[in-house]
Amino acid sequence: MGRIFTLDLEGNVYSCKYCHTHLALFEDILSKRFLCKHGEAYLFDKVVNVMVGEKEERNMLTGMHTVVDIFCVGCGSIVGWKYEAAHEESQQYKVGKFILERWQLLP
Repeated sequence: MGRIFTLDLEGNVYSCKYCHTHLALFEDILSKRFLCKHGEAYLFDKVVNVMVGEKEERNMLTGMHTVVDIFCVGCGSIVGWKYEAAHEESQQYKVGKFILERWQLLP
């Protein structure tokens, strides 16, 4: 395995709570009104320093979605997921966006 390079963000950042790898900027939050099984979650337009898992279908509170889990490149912890597809028209705005679980983040 090769060396992992990470992108350091400037400004107010959310970081992985385990290894402090930068994941997203405060200014890239689209919504703080999301939930995950551990509590609050934030919707982001873009995140950095993550790897994606396998696509899977998940039945969520807002319907069926195709998602991939996202993992911190620094430590491998699952930090959230990315929406790959939404089966309901009203949920299409989520496609290509990222959810970071609040309990996995340091402000």
